[in-house]
Amino acid sequence: MRTVSSKWLKTNALLSHGEIRQFIPMTQRLTSGNLSSMLARYGMVYIKPERGTYGNGVIRAELLKQGPNKYQYQIEMKKRMFKDYQSFYQALTKVTKKRSYLVQMGIHLLKYQKRRFDIRVMVQLNPKGNWETTGIIGRVAHPGKIVTNYHSGGQLVNIEKLLTSHLSLNEQKFLIGKMSKLGVTIAKQLKQKYPDYRQVGVDVGLDVTMKPWIIEVNTNPDPYIFRKLADKSVFRKVMRYKRLKAPIRLLKKKK
Repeated sequence: MRTVSSKWLKTNALLSHGEIRQFIPMTQRLTSGNLSSMLARYGMVYIKPERGTYGNGVIRAELLKQGPNKYQYQIEMKKRMFKDYQSFYQALTKVTKKRSYLVQMGIHLLKYQKRRFDIRVMVQLNPKGNWETTGIIGRVAHPGKIVTNYHSGGQLVNIEKLLTSHLSLNEQKFLIGKMSKLGVTIAKQLKQKYPDYRQVGVDVGLDVTMKPWIIEVNTNPDPYIFRKLADKSVFRKVMRYKRLKAPIRLLKKKK
């Protein structure tokens, strides 16, 4: 199946759904004006390639509150600071070049052992043709990096372990259930626009109020990350659903 690589197209497909819209961070195409206004409004944003995987090329940009420098950006483990917006933006354009980028409201993610983490929610069509959340796993960023992706040095951790220091057991169950339902709603909405897909991976970030934010939706999610869970039945189920073929359409009865 063809992958929808454009983050912009996927975001717009989800924005048309009233229930989902409230969980999508403000996202715009990267221009000097859009970046300046969003930094003034949010203080911190993420600048992402419209097309890209594994967190490659993601930039964290901030409007600094103290010190002689007013602007900062970080890519990989490299940080640069600037005294004025013009020099800051010019330096960014040398990184982004002429490629299409998006600027997204920054979410101050919860941390585990002083490292940011987000959550991958795997949603797949089950044998009955219904959407089902089959796996949830936490992704902890490599120390010093801004992205949580496993392929960029992130660590895969059981979601309950990440939430233990933030929520009670009952609160954890409620939040996990909420993310599971949100994942199914997202999958149903995307399938209306892109009917061929049978699985999606939803990356969810939690802020300090425990609100889930949809950071990104992957139409070709890596199933093998679930091998890292102690409960091997999750990985087996994910792989079993991945191998399912689309139901064969019934032939029309002859008149």
